[in-house]
Amino acid sequence: MPNPPDVVLWAIPAFALLTVIEMISYRLHPDENAAGYEKKDAGTSLAMGLGSLFFDLLWKIPIVAIYAALYALTPLRIPLEWWTVPLLVVAHDLCYYWSHRGHHTIRILWACHVVHHSSTRFNLTTALRQPWTSVTGWPFYLPLILLGVHPAVLALLSSSNLVYQFWVHTERVGRLPAPIEFVLNTPSHHRVHHASQGDYLDRNFGGIFIVWDRLFGTFAPETERCVYGLTKNIDTHNPLRVATHEYASILRDVRAARTGRDRLNHLFRGPGWRPAEREPGAAGAVGEPDRVTDRGRSTGDPTVVG
Repeated sequence: MPNPPDVVLWAIPAFALLTVIEMISYRLHPDENAAGYEKKDAGTSLAMGLGSLFFDLLWKIPIVAIYAALYALTPLRIPLEWWTVPLLVVAHDLCYYWSHRGHHTIRILWACHVVHHSSTRFNLTTALRQPWTSVTGWPFYLPLILLGVHPAVLALLSSSNLVYQFWVHTERVGRLPAPIEFVLNTPSHHRVHHASQGDYLDRNFGGIFIVWDRLFGTFAPETERCVYGLTKNIDTHNPLRVATHEYASILRDVRAARTGRDRLNHLFRGPGWRPAEREPGAAGAVGEPDRVTDRGRSTGDPTVVG
């Protein structure tokens, strides 16, 4: 199968045009209730996006090799036909849902995805704030490969899903007609996903479709104004610090852990997991760990400054 077009690269002119239009709209019609734009924040998002294009090329080499090997082993083949395309889009988005959900609930995966949530603004440049360690997502799409989806088709589906999600990163679009809001991921739903309030945390994981969240109990409607960012925000515009701050925090926690079990928990439990207090002289932890849905860093380290 020939290499599919890189729809992300093709979409860059549209991304730029829509971002400029959004910026102008804030100039012409300011909204005091919207987070809007801030130059350094937008610059960081653009830098993260450009960096992700480079690093994604590196990560694709081993990932494509694994996909190609497994595709060669499976006897199944799903053709790319007019009637299979909608089914593949839906199936891919279901895999994306679980990947996205996993990247919020497993800390070592959250260390990658936290980059996308690190801005306290919510505009079209936020969509470009992508991680540089996106190698963590590939296992969630293995079912598609094993069912006979060609790796090139999977790449096209992933790129198309990413392009769709660009437009939902805005406060300039209100709620859409109810049938659209019920089925599709929209700016209203995605604002909730990027909010840091307790009732909004870890909600609305769908990429194109919001029906997965309705089915699996992770849906939350937009009922109050969203406050964006992390539960413990990082005060830095340094792209390298943005890309790596959670990995550094995990390393500190693992080094400080008293037991091997705690070290594993710091890696594979939720981002807010902390060891319970130990009784004097006790060999192990007592009680239950803190809430595991905290989307900030799990340590008590001071705010990152850079």
